[in-house]
Amino acid sequence: MKKGLILTTLMAATAALVICGCGKRSRPAPQTIVQIHFAGAQAIGSDTNSAAFTTEFCSPEARALESQTLDKLSRAPGVWFKDKLPPGTPDGSTWLRPLLDDFLKSEWFFQMRAGPEPASSEYALAIRLDTARAQLWQTNLRSLLESWTKISAKDIPNGWELKKDMPPNRFRAVRAGDWLVIGCGQDELPSSDEWAQGNPPISPAGWLAASVDWPHLARIFPELAKLPLPAIRMQVTGSHSNLLVTGKMELSQPVPVLEKWHVPSTIIYEPLTSFTAARGFGPWLKSQAWAKYFEFSPEPDQLFIWSLGSAPLQTFLAVPTPDATNALTQLGQNLSTDTRWQDHLMSPFKLEKTPNRIFLDHVPFAGPEVRAMRDPSGDFLFADIFPNPPRSRFPPPGLFQQLAPTNLVYYHWEVTSARLKVLPQITQLALLLTRHQQLQADSAPGKWLKRIGATLGASVTEVAQTGPSELSFVRQAPAGLTALELTALANWLQSPNFPGCDLSLPPQKPMMPPQPMPPVSRPIKKLTGVPAAPAAPAAPAAPAR
Repeated sequence: MKKGLILTTLMAATAALVICGCGKRSRPAPQTIVQIHFAGAQAIGSDTNSAAFTTEFCSPEARALESQTLDKLSRAPGVWFKDKLPPGTPDGSTWLRPLLDDFLKSEWFFQMRAGPEPASSEYALAIRLDTARAQLWQTNLRSLLESWTKISAKDIPNGWELKKDMPPNRFRAVRAGDWLVIGCGQDELPSSDEWAQGNPPISPAGWLAASVDWPHLARIFPELAKLPLPAIRMQVTGSHSNLLVTGKMELSQPVPVLEKWHVPSTIIYEPLTSFTAARGFGPWLKSQAWAKYFEFSPEPDQLFIWSLGSAPLQTFLAVPTPDATNALTQLGQNLSTDTRWQDHLMSPFKLEKTPNRIFLDHVPFAGPEVRAMRDPSGDFLFADIFPNPPRSRFPPPGLFQQLAPTNLVYYHWEVTSARLKVLPQITQLALLLTRHQQLQADSAPGKWLKRIGATLGASVTEVAQTGPSELSFVRQAPAGLTALELTALANWLQSPNFPGCDLSLPPQKPMMPPQPMPPVSRPIKKLTGVPAAPAAPAAPAAPAR
């Protein structure tokens, strides 16, 4: 049974880190940057709580996506180091691909420890394998490294080791009981030394446990700085028909004082398929360069998003503000003064403004707008891409009561199967309008997304402040991910440069001016029996606002 589809990238990328880790000749400091433990699909499959996931993650669609993803990952290290390898050197996928399956079914530990300099790190992997699989790992990794470095690995009684004069200085693969221990880094490898002596880390409870110091990791791998993630600790296990995800995040700055919720209760109607509330993000939003267009005074600090299941594109957003009309005016000025945001769209759209409304004109299939609205709880900026229906039934009071805890900073509820029926339409439209590659329905991720979305029930995520700069989170979800995260995952896995995520389409070529028709030297016969091209389907009429 293969249960690790959602975690495929995390698990398989560990192999690339072990092989591709780099460092300098210096003793690594004891600080741990990354520590991951995965129980393995074989162990998870014996858990009675895993029965609900077997069908979804063992379906033909899941297996096809898994195979495609691992194929891409096996080629990634060769692509990354192509410029540093001698011409004609194989990319290594022939040796790596057979090993990646073990990251899904076997138990393993991975640890990355920092050295005194950003690039001087040690990588250690311990994976539980039978004798035959351990021998395959040792043989394939030795062949790969000999191919890439042109240096022969020295056979030793319990495995092999390769030493070089340039960093990373040492690679090692040693058998220790049921474990194969692989080390990479400096002249001394304390983590793999300890594990090779028969002292692997103690297996924590649960299916997956991870501790990642993202800020420190971003100093070593600058590309990760594009995602300003905090240090995080998390655990994943089964809970009846759900995955239970718990953990903590350590922020770089204290959480601001949490203001009382201002819920736009009279403009949220049934039939709801999702509801999201967030607060305390004002300072973070102000630090984001992309958010400069949405700056207004005072800065927004709460956000509400909800969606309906009655029609596609019915997702709405509301931001409380003391004076919605003034905030709308500031927003309009920002968008009109700096129009570089139009450069990211398929074509410039005309920005129309009225005293209480801003909207983009002639956007295909949608009418994105922002309006100033008033609710008994205060003023709001209200945004939509499809009209809000006439007032219907209000949500049950119990929904808003979930916001009662005074330390709650984020709450999300959804019916994932219902969201996956319409959310891809919104994301496809967004990708189209911003000149990005759309997810093809007949692709492996597209087929899997359709397959898994049919049976997923409700999921709930809560994040609460548990310290001056600490946030604790808990999620119960059938697949462990929300509909938005599943959709983003599918698009990522389909990315041409996966495990990168470049979905950008090539720049549009300038249109050539029309050329004059050449003179006709003979009569043109009238063609008959040629069917006319079908008319383009008309866009559905939007209900009156």
